Amino acid sequence: MNAVTLPPELEQFATEAVAAGRYRDLAEVIAAGLRLLKQAQAERDRFVQSLDEAYAEGERDGWHSLEDVLAEADVIIAAKRDAVA
Repeated sequence: MNAVTLPPELEQFATEAVAAGRYRDLAEVIAAGLRLLKQAQAERDRFVQSLDEAYAEGERDGWHSLEDVLAEADVIIAAKRDAVA
């Protein structure tokens, strides 16, 4: 592995994590950080994909105004309220 230079606050954090026994060495701390970064990137990619899919669905099926959505929610709530009463 190539040498890694960390800012002082991150180096101190990593050193403390190793000293506390949470990690075997600095390389393990960095690997854990990179795994989290990889996971965050994958979650971001899934989110962007879901936005793209929602946009495509809107283009394909049409868009609903906020007023339409709220009116439909009111109908659903009223139906549930009537079913309970």
